[in-house]
Amino acid sequence: MPNSSTSAVAAVTTTPSPDVRARVLRGIRLGMPIFLGYLPVGMAFGVLARTLGFTVLQSVICSATALAGAGQFIALNIMKTGASVFAVLAATTVVNLRYVLFAATLSPHLRKTPLPLQAVLAYSLTDETFAINMADQRAGTSTDASMVGVGLISLIGWVTGTLVGATLSGFIGDPTSWGLDFAMPAMFAALLIALAENRRQALIGGVAGAFALALPLLEASGITLGTGWIIIISSMVAATIGAVTDR
Repeated sequence: MPNSSTSAVAAVTTTPSPDVRARVLRGIRLGMPIFLGYLPVGMAFGVLARTLGFTVLQSVICSATALAGAGQFIALNIMKTGASVFAVLAATTVVNLRYVLFAATLSPHLRKTPLPLQAVLAYSLTDETFAINMADQRAGTSTDASMVGVGLISLIGWVTGTLVGATLSGFIGDPTSWGLDFAMPAMFAALLIALAENRRQALIGGVAGAFALALPLLEASGITLGTGWIIIISSMVAATIGAVTDR
C-alpha cells in the first residue's frame, strides 16, 4: 500500500490495464509534470545554443539525441571557451556518470524486459524519469509501457522547449530574466518531497543538498570541483549514509 509520500504518482495510480496503449497513456499522465518542467529549461537551452552559433536544427538535434539537460548546458559552456571535442566529451561523461547508478537501481525491475526495450528506456533515463518510475515501482503499478510513456512525454517536452527557445531566441533574450532557470531546481524539490517516504530519507536528501552547496566553497582553498564531480560526490556520500542507516 503506497503511503502519502508518493502522492505525485498516486493521482494516476490504478491497476495497470492489459491494453498497452492504456499503459503508455498512463505513463504520459505520470510524466506531465516533467513535460511542464522541461519546456522552460529546454527553451533556455535553445536560446543559449543559438547565442553560440547553433542553428535551430542543430539545437533540436542536440536535444533529441542527447536528452541530458545538465550535460548539454555544460557542453555548451565548455565549447564557449574554445575547448577541444575531447574536453567536451570528458566533462559530459563525468556529469552523466550518475545515470549508471540510476540504471543499476532500475535494472532489477527490468529483468523480464526485452533488450531492445531496455535500450529505449535507457535512452529516456533522466533524473526526473528515474524518480517518477521508481515511485511507480514502489506503488507496484509500473509497467514497461508506462515507463515508455514517461520517457516519451519527457522527450517531447525537452525537444519542444528547445525548438521554441531556438526559434524565438531573438525575442526571448536572456532566459534567466524570465526566471526559467528556477524551473529545474523547483522540479527536483517537488520530486524529493514526493519520493521521501520518511524522515530519515528526507534527512539524507538534505545531506546531499548540503554537500552540493558546501563543496563549491572548497575553491577558496584552491580545490576546484566541476559540477559533475559535485553531483557525484554528494550523491555517493548521501547514498552511503542511506545504505549504512538502512535497517
